[in-house]
Amino acid sequence: MNAALASAIPAAELLTDPAETDLFRHDVYASGPAPLCVFRPATVESLATGIGAATREGIAIVPRGGGMSYTGGYLGPDRPFLLVDTSALTRIVEINEADMTVTVECGITWKELAAALRPRGLRVKSWGTLSGINATVGGGMSQNGVFWGASGGSLVDAALSFDVVLADGTLLTTGSAFFRPYGPDLTGLFAADCGAFGVKARATLRLVREGAAFAYGSFAFDTPEGVFGAMAAVGREGLAAECFGFDPFLQAQRMKRDSLASDVKSLAAMMKAQGSVFKALKEGAKVALAGRSFLDDVPFSLHTIAERRRQADADADMAEITRIVEGFGGRQIENTIPKILRASPFPPVNSIVGPAGERWVPVHGFLPGSRLVEGWAAIQQLFAENAAAMEAHGVQAGALLAVVSPQVSLIEPVFFWPDELNPLHRHAVEPAHLARLKGFAANPASTAFVGQLRKDLIALFQRLGAVHVQVARSYPLKAAHQPEGWAALEALKAQLDPQGLMNPGVLGL
Repeated sequence: MNAALASAIPAAELLTDPAETDLFRHDVYASGPAPLCVFRPATVESLATGIGAATREGIAIVPRGGGMSYTGGYLGPDRPFLLVDTSALTRIVEINEADMTVTVECGITWKELAAALRPRGLRVKSWGTLSGINATVGGGMSQNGVFWGASGGSLVDAALSFDVVLADGTLLTTGSAFFRPYGPDLTGLFAADCGAFGVKARATLRLVREGAAFAYGSFAFDTPEGVFGAMAAVGREGLAAECFGFDPFLQAQRMKRDSLASDVKSLAAMMKAQGSVFKALKEGAKVALAGRSFLDDVPFSLHTIAERRRQADADADMAEITRIVEGFGGRQIENTIPKILRASPFPPVNSIVGPAGERWVPVHGFLPGSRLVEGWAAIQQLFAENAAAMEAHGVQAGALLAVVSPQVSLIEPVFFWPDELNPLHRHAVEPAHLARLKGFAANPASTAFVGQLRKDLIALFQRLGAVHVQVARSYPLKAAHQPEGWAALEALKAQLDPQGLMNPGVLGL
């Protein structure tokens, strides 16, 4: 243990026992070197003091949010580093209903923030990912991401300003607390930086009114051309608050899990969200009767939510969505999935492993609507070329699909393969769920094959001109920039972090 750190940081805020710190060298996909120790500051002031003390000793800083990264966001370098665990920084500083902003410490989870805002009829503009039971606001602002509120942009689009601890321990406030950008977008420079420029301590975020009325629609498609055509068209019209789907394999995997209609907790939450006893009983009965069989013969599925102030408006939006979807060959099916997910938007993260305990990792690309079909065909061609090896290694793949904006949709292939789970999986997955899993022995050969297939898929996305969130250490950011643009990023890094101690190597910097 470094003496300077021990004198600058309260002992209660440092974890030094290897048995405790081992968890922090794993993410959902990979493992890295062990940290010198784990720093869990109780206050923003302590965070700044500790970072300054570490960097004066030449010790690198690696920030960690909720641990849900699968792109190496907090896997440290091969040199002594201090891992900063922000999980104690969870204070809501201010909910300003007059100005429609909320200021929070960045260790708060998306679920905790949503629960605090919901009684006031408010939510953040882009309000979290499906892993929001663990994923933090700081992690979202650093890694970026999409899901809930994607019609309002990605997570970082909700940010107005940050308080960021720089490499020397200075606390920098970016931008304005009520308007962005005020001049050059200083807040934007720190958004999606994966901690390369500093550690986010506090964030002020835009608020919007929570929807008071909802309409739900689920649709089946026989062809990828149909589902991607419908997604792009629905996105262009801006009618859906959420629009996401699954390919045949991934929806079959989801139906194997005990987390949809057969889960009493999920059903109860969905019924509670209906607003009246009669509607709750009616919708609950529909979901229970539908069970899981409604997707048995569905190749591709698309699930949509319309969110408005008045029910008549939400219903009108869903009627127009249905008209658009049917024009691309979609047909209506039971809308269980969007109802359940919207009522319980941050479920336990049991899906970070497969239904039998397989390992799991996604790879994504954001493409314009005009290139979705081309992108899908290229992905399927890659899988076809590797079909024999995938079968030999027990590797299977599905895909999550989602509309992100009128311009862009997400294709996220997901790999499943047999291998033993790491400590992060055993920590994050519910114990009762973990106990039911078959599990697998160590399988380094199949894991290495997935690693190569993952690299090939990322290279394919690059050739398609795709962009990415959660860049961290997995996606090649430099290759996507002109030399002049990359030089500007390198200059900013050198200005803010002259010793190169702030999350070294992330973003390729």
